[in-house]
Amino acid sequence: MRRYGLIGYPLGHSFSEKYFNAKFKAEGITDASYQLFELPAISQFPELIASQPDLKGLNVTIPHKESVIPYLNALDPVAARIGAVNVLKFTPEGIIGYNSDYQGFMQALQQFFPVSSSAQALLLGTGGASKAVQAALDHLQIPFRVVSRNPAPNVLTYGQLNEEIIAASTLIVNTTPLGTYPDTEAAPPIPYHFLSSRQYLFDLVYNPAETQFMKKGKAAGASVTNGYAMLCLQAEAAWQIWNA
Repeated sequence: MRRYGLIGYPLGHSFSEKYFNAKFKAEGITDASYQLFELPAISQFPELIASQPDLKGLNVTIPHKESVIPYLNALDPVAARIGAVNVLKFTPEGIIGYNSDYQGFMQALQQFFPVSSSAQALLLGTGGASKAVQAALDHLQIPFRVVSRNPAPNVLTYGQLNEEIIAASTLIVNTTPLGTYPDTEAAPPIPYHFLSSRQYLFDLVYNPAETQFMKKGKAAGASVTNGYAMLCLQAEAAWQIWNA
């Protein structure tokens, strides 16, 4: 049996197990299984690996997309450039880290957002998912600014967001977990009253299907989408990586 799974914490919101097991059933794949492995601390990773000798691959989610890297034997060049991983492949040479978030986001974005030379993006969050989104925007030549709760060089804080910045940002991407089930009332603290029909809001959160971030954007006339398409696209990319 080929075993796959997801590491992160918490995982109560995740659709990955349901997605992959439905895929295995639909495609008649009878020698594979997928399960969730909650890891409150990345220091528990070696113990997990030792206890699951049949593992062929893992997905990685918050908060371990960056902290797992020191435990790996090698990084795919794209993952190394991004500085975050969400796919681990178990090989005879060791564990190799990849990033399929980059591919998943880019494909989902192109289905949702009219990329043009005048596009500008605002990225909410600075974690591993944000790094993958930044790489995709670089590839699409969409300039962006990053927003964080904590002051840092070349990073805006939420308190600095004003009408001019919001108006200039045709695309706003939430890469934080704010609004994820079960804390569904939370939302990134941006000035939603400055939004208009010019904005496109992309929330990487997919559970619930419509987050507060999306609801507030929709109420202001913005176009909105969640992260489910990205989830499916990155999952298929991960499956290809595991089976290459």
